[in-house]
Amino acid sequence: MGEKEIEKGDSSSGDSARPWQSYHTVYTNAKPGMDGVDKEKVQRIVYEMSKGSKYFENEQRKEAFTRQKIESMRAQCAKLTAADISHYQTMANKQISELEGTRDLSRVWLHVDMDAFYAAVETLSNPLLKGKPMAVGSMSMISTANYEARRFGVRAAMPGFIARKLCPELIFVPTDFKKYTYFSDLTRKVFHKYDPNFMATSLDEAFLDITDICKERVINSGEIAEELRTTVYEETGLTCSAGVGPNRLLAKVCSDINKPNGQFVLPNDWMAVMTFISSLPIRKIGGIGKVTEHILRDVFGINTCEDMLQKGGFVCALFSHSTAEFFLSVGLGLGKTDTPQVKLRKSISNERTFAATGDEALLHQKLCDLADMLSADMQKEGLSGRTLTLKLKTSSFEVRTRAMTLQQYICSSEDILKYASNLLKAELPVSLRLIGLRLSQFNEDKVGAPSDTTQKTLTDFLLSRDTSRKLGGRNGSLGAIIDDHRFMNDTETDFPIDSHEIYGYNGKDLLDSNHLPYLNDNNHAISNKAGEMGKIHEPLNNETANETNLPEPKSHQNAVSELLEADSSSVPFTCSSLDEENKRANLLDDEAVSTSNQSELLMWVNDYKCSLCGIELPPSFVEERQEHFDFHLAERLQKEESLYDTRTIKQRHRFSQKDNVASQSKRKKQKTCPKDKGRIPIDAFFVKSSKNF
Repeated sequence: MGEKEIEKGDSSSGDSARPWQSYHTVYTNAKPGMDGVDKEKVQRIVYEMSKGSKYFENEQRKEAFTRQKIESMRAQCAKLTAADISHYQTMANKQISELEGTRDLSRVWLHVDMDAFYAAVETLSNPLLKGKPMAVGSMSMISTANYEARRFGVRAAMPGFIARKLCPELIFVPTDFKKYTYFSDLTRKVFHKYDPNFMATSLDEAFLDITDICKERVINSGEIAEELRTTVYEETGLTCSAGVGPNRLLAKVCSDINKPNGQFVLPNDWMAVMTFISSLPIRKIGGIGKVTEHILRDVFGINTCEDMLQKGGFVCALFSHSTAEFFLSVGLGLGKTDTPQVKLRKSISNERTFAATGDEALLHQKLCDLADMLSADMQKEGLSGRTLTLKLKTSSFEVRTRAMTLQQYICSSEDILKYASNLLKAELPVSLRLIGLRLSQFNEDKVGAPSDTTQKTLTDFLLSRDTSRKLGGRNGSLGAIIDDHRFMNDTETDFPIDSHEIYGYNGKDLLDSNHLPYLNDNNHAISNKAGEMGKIHEPLNNETANETNLPEPKSHQNAVSELLEADSSSVPFTCSSLDEENKRANLLDDEAVSTSNQSELLMWVNDYKCSLCGIELPPSFVEERQEHFDFHLAERLQKEESLYDTRTIKQRHRFSQKDNVASQSKRKKQKTCPKDKGRIPIDAFFVKSSKNF
């Protein structure tokens, strides 16, 4: 790739006289009903209204990190020789050929999406709102905006005060989840008639496999989509849009084409699929958000799905195997076609966003409300849990999680509130804008119970990532840290699912640093301090938000020196007692620690990437870097301690057996030792001596 293509992306970075042009936010992204919006006007107002706020500072910090990623990847591109590019292009061609062999055009998938669901339900309840710009939410945060409001640039996940600036006549309606759940249940009864195994991805979205019903009734997929939409309207009074395609990824894209109250059918034909996908903007694909779009455009010049294939060599060179595979699959229009396996629920959670406050009484009331909601959800499912997790987002958008595992299972609001209050009390005083509660480790998670076969252990995760890095000699920079964690989170989503099962990386931006998982170990991990714009219904099931409460961090050099202070290379191992043998075991352990840490010492490669796990943190992230090192240190010490305990127990057992054998052997020798015939007994000696006198 030439320098002209690389510099091409810079032209859109903005003019210094118009700083808002370089202020990238999600608010200017095209959503259904926002096609004619003046994006520059929206961007300018968002910039002016946000400037100086904690959110603005956090967004600038994330933007700087993204720019650093882009510069780093450009530098890697510049280092590629012609031979390297040819090598990686060969790899890409081979991978494309293999992926093409997996194409399945035998199934017909339908994705149905309710139109502005929350807003539509509120309009149905109050007809006076019809035709007026309206948003569900508050001045603090908007959950959904109707199509009249979207024409002004108002959209979900936007602060209400900014929305009011864009649309002075905007009407706010508070959220009512009982009402939304009721109407969602009505729609699901309709979905069940067409596909008993339909996938509900949120309150207002679902995937249906309509292959069999099309064959049974001898009608085409378009007629089924039309019939389903009509039935939904008759049963609920709400409209929905539908998309039909040969896989779930394409069906999802198709459902957005003719919104609201429309449908689009993509035939199960290879040529039709390739023609459709060739000019499709990459941003239309689930999992490719503003950060990934920015990186792919500014580093590689990739704007459409077809560009993914044309730049396949560079994609394979700079991303891990799994990430490159996803991007190439997007270029081919491939997606999941099999029926997803039912997975056991691992946790239940609730969280709410509100205006930032440090009022302890108000925070306690929010906690009470969440405890009641969580308890109701637990009792509805007939579950009890042992691990309670508290999630907090501060006014500066710092995300904290605190967890405790109890001796007994709990599900009552009183018990939940009691333990949650203790967790919150340890954080006070603090100014918060989000509180969440999660219960996990359910009473049905017993030995012998079926487990989720797709859930990876920490060891499996590390091994799979190491393997990905070694494949094809890739640099494995950004993609390596996101291959095994995929999440879905939409503003109107209450039911989190495994997005990889649907269409790759649904909802979350693939390369957004705010969603890159850190290592997990028994509910302990380092949280992403950058955080993101709080969403009213952002699920708390994202396990990567956990944060360990480590001791006061030591300096990097001191911590490493403690690990390396024992050098046993010149110690003679001659042991004659259990204590000495234990000392030897200690020295062996110290030697193991020294060796492993010398070979796997945490360093920041190119001054931004962790040498142990690949996490990218720029030099300005001082606290995050220290916490990340502390996590690796704690993990290593815990591992070494467990190895030492196991070794000591075995050694003590072995040497106790040796002592028993030695003592028995000694007693036998004392009994059976023959007397020396040349030695005179003491009494005979005195008798003989007296005769001499």
